[in-house]
Amino acid sequence: MVDLTRAHFFLVWILLFSSGLALAFNNYGSFSLPVTLKAILIGFFGFEGGLVLNDYVDRKKDRLDVESSLTAYWRPFKSRPLPSGRISPNFALAVFLLLSGLTGLVMSTLPYPNSLYVFGTMLSSCILEYFYQVKRKNQSFPVAQLAGRMDFTLFPVAGYLCYGQPDMTVLLYILFFYPWTLAHLAVNDFIDTENDRARGIKSIPVLYGTEGTLFWILGFTLVHYFTAFLFLKQLGDIAFYGFISGFLVLGYANYNLFRVRNQQTGLFVLFLYHVSLVTYSASIILDSLF
Repeated sequence: MVDLTRAHFFLVWILLFSSGLALAFNNYGSFSLPVTLKAILIGFFGFEGGLVLNDYVDRKKDRLDVESSLTAYWRPFKSRPLPSGRISPNFALAVFLLLSGLTGLVMSTLPYPNSLYVFGTMLSSCILEYFYQVKRKNQSFPVAQLAGRMDFTLFPVAGYLCYGQPDMTVLLYILFFYPWTLAHLAVNDFIDTENDRARGIKSIPVLYGTEGTLFWILGFTLVHYFTAFLFLKQLGDIAFYGFISGFLVLGYANYNLFRVRNQQTGLFVLFLYHVSLVTYSASIILDSLF
């Protein structure tokens, strides 16, 4: 179950979701413990459900894996539970439906129209995740990546909408986070290139090769830097220094990947991207509170 849900990453997802909520508290009023607890549950159940959906939709292709480095990074017991037969597809589907039901139940306790906003955002994320999993198997242009990564982008937006309203802060958060998700996905695919070729998946490395993937990662990281400064106009000094720290981490990550273009470096770079995500999220939360 831990491998299926990647539950050991739960704190990262909760921090990301809560960063949006903290901004809403700052823009629309004061801290609310009941809303915070509900948001934590929505973020946890919702993201875990999305990961289970990912495995369920891709269960047949995952049987074709020829290399396990990325699996070992994401899953502490180092195997995919559906292809290995440790968990049946029907059980995984039941887990997804249970997590989705729990997410919807907690959402329904939010005040109107916030409950509707969050429901629409999370439903959109699930649809985009399904589209990404299906479309990336048959494309000559990375439509799946460009559209599908909006599922991850909308996650902190849902956190914001637990308490706030659709506004300029939401738009700037999307502009800030979306390029990061595209760079992060390409790092993930860079590590998993052998498996993607074996599975017939048209990932960024399969479409554009190693060189094209490195420039994809660097290009969207640079776009992320630019949009981050637009977003920082909504934030304060703590967030500023947190973002600068994140920029340095990502710069070092890209430097290493261009210098040593192998899978082991890719795993280290993926870790650094996650470090930057935690740094951004924590700094937004602290900035909003203080």
